[in-house]
Amino acid sequence: MTRADLPEEKIAMLSRLKSRSVLLTGNDAESKREAVRAYFHRTMDIYEKLFEVLTDDQAFYERPEPLRHPLIFYFGHTATFYINKLVTAKATTRIDPKLEGMFAIGVDEMSWDDLNDAHYDWPSVERVRDYRRKVRERVDQLISELDWTPPVRWDDHPTWSIFMGIEHERIHLETSSVLIRQLDLEWLQPHGDWPICDTAVAAVADAPANELLEVTGGTVVQGKSQDAPLYGWDNEYGQLATRVDAFRAGRMQVSNAEFLAFVEAGGYETPEWWTEEGRRWLDFRGAAHPIFWVPRGDSWGYRTMAQEIDMPWDWPVDVNYLEAKAFCNWLSEREGKSIRLPTEPEYERLRQVAGVPDEPEWGERAPGNINLEYWASSCPVNRFGQGDFFDVIGNVWQWTETPIDAFEGFEPHPIYDDFSVPTFDNQHNLIKGGSWISTGNEATRDARYAFRRHFFQHAGFRYVEGEPVRPPASKDDGYYETDAQLAQYCDFHFGRSYFGVGNFPRALAEFALRQMEGRAHGAALDLGCATGRATFELAPHFESVTGLDFSARFVQIAQAMLDEGQIAYALPTEGELTEDRAASLAALGLEPRDNIEFRQQDACNMKPHFTGYDLVLAGNLIDRLYDPGKFLDDIAGRINPGGLLVLASPYTWLEDVTPRERWLGGYVDKDGRPVSTLDTLLKCLEPNFELVGEPADIPFVIRDTARRYQHTVSQVTVWARR
Repeated sequence: MTRADLPEEKIAMLSRLKSRSVLLTGNDAESKREAVRAYFHRTMDIYEKLFEVLTDDQAFYERPEPLRHPLIFYFGHTATFYINKLVTAKATTRIDPKLEGMFAIGVDEMSWDDLNDAHYDWPSVERVRDYRRKVRERVDQLISELDWTPPVRWDDHPTWSIFMGIEHERIHLETSSVLIRQLDLEWLQPHGDWPICDTAVAAVADAPANELLEVTGGTVVQGKSQDAPLYGWDNEYGQLATRVDAFRAGRMQVSNAEFLAFVEAGGYETPEWWTEEGRRWLDFRGAAHPIFWVPRGDSWGYRTMAQEIDMPWDWPVDVNYLEAKAFCNWLSEREGKSIRLPTEPEYERLRQVAGVPDEPEWGERAPGNINLEYWASSCPVNRFGQGDFFDVIGNVWQWTETPIDAFEGFEPHPIYDDFSVPTFDNQHNLIKGGSWISTGNEATRDARYAFRRHFFQHAGFRYVEGEPVRPPASKDDGYYETDAQLAQYCDFHFGRSYFGVGNFPRALAEFALRQMEGRAHGAALDLGCATGRATFELAPHFESVTGLDFSARFVQIAQAMLDEGQIAYALPTEGELTEDRAASLAALGLEPRDNIEFRQQDACNMKPHFTGYDLVLAGNLIDRLYDPGKFLDDIAGRINPGGLLVLASPYTWLEDVTPRERWLGGYVDKDGRPVSTLDTLLKCLEPNFELVGEPADIPFVIRDTARRYQHTVSQVTVWARR
């Protein structure tokens, strides 16, 4: 099947959705500027067109998946992402701080995610549409103003942030379509710009039979270099070389007909075919068949994105990893073979052997049902041949046995440091190959996307026959392979003291507790909590304590300490040498408590429900904010009358962290007078706070290496809310 076989009217419909990725390379800045501009507007157009399948604005507030937000969140999230990242890149200012806080975080159900509806006063659809219009205008203006001289590189934060925003919205084009596909049909309508494939077999017997074909062994080299011509997320960079032994792989993706045999064999009622995690999911969900199958008495219907049709038995089945794994275990027992899902390197070897080109070499037509170039649905599993196989790319994503992890040389991108790192937990398995709605980066060879094993995407699977795969060692014990900065902070919070200088987070928490004598001890907030030591120190003295930090990597360590009571880290000694260290709450005289929670949050743009505190502790924070004045203006409304704000800072103002015009002190004003940070704090806080006592000094030492240390003194001021 080729695009030339499609009727002209369907080609016209699909042309409104099709687009190809923009190369980072080139010779002409103006041509690159206009290519990016067109790609940006096309992306926003397609995303907004997705929501045209909704029949009523009320549908935006329905929650089709209980572990995800309602659709209004995702409609706003992709727009706020552009602004939030461009603000971080110091390329623009905020448009609507309330929306940019509300829609910032909450996509994946991480342990620190907050899905309590009571915390959200969702805005009207019209307000979000108006916000999207303003974002479109702002980003278009920036595209006109920025330098687009090729190549665009990841350390050029403003231009890279625009690419990042575009590719992020294309991810959510797919994930939002999955949520819409789970929405009740009363809220949906078929749409001419989203046509489904109109060919399918109606009888199980007519579906093509799968078979295992040989895949020769070979070396697979994964990972992008910094001069790669297409945009990549941080987990795609670095390198990993793997020798893949010969194996046999299914010629096709598993079809609905092939999966039916598992269902009819009692697959969902037979616990021994499921992993322990799979059995827990079955108990929770009560599943008896794939999510997009619709029981019709003695027959089955099938749910596409916006309508129900008769079951297409020759289309690929849509399942999560747990279901795919159970099918493989069942088939192994039935066939007496070692049947399993492929590893990521095995998938890459299959792609090599099948000779599937990457997107820049596709030519006029995509080689599979991908990139919205054919349909807004799956199609028969034997429609697109690629070498001796079918659908090596396209149709539906393919689950693998491989939990996502970093390649050698991995670095998180500083503008989006929590894109990948929170998924390096052995709980997110890679999916490969893309689906019918995978566009942009998702449709490229180097794409590495991973989801929790119980999540649904437009994903199915292809099985292989090969040696069993040993599960990776668990990281649930709190061990994290970290860079020097993360190890440094672990040591600063939970390690030993140096040169007789006590532990700073502990000393600061004890200082704050002394100031709290005679005051209410309801809720406390540790703002800029890093890896969480002060949060743990405060917890025995308050009804609840929340630790917030901008860095997901720090929050992840704090959460690991809360969950496991211990962590381990590799502390630099000299050069590339490190020494292993461990820390535990028990050894520090602390313990995990159920009144502690950790969250990722921007201190300059916190969500509204972070309020009602009797103590806000901001340790060494204000000189690390991009807009400390905004933080000071906002914080008063989050503290109860009579509550305390405790600020600690060495006042180390740096232009690469805080624009000079936003420094609170450390400069000479236009009249030649020196301005100290304390002077500005008194001026900014006086309307809502009263300074309690005199400023105090608390020293701290940070270890860089075994023979290099930073000895610093932080000034601490205490402010009582009027």
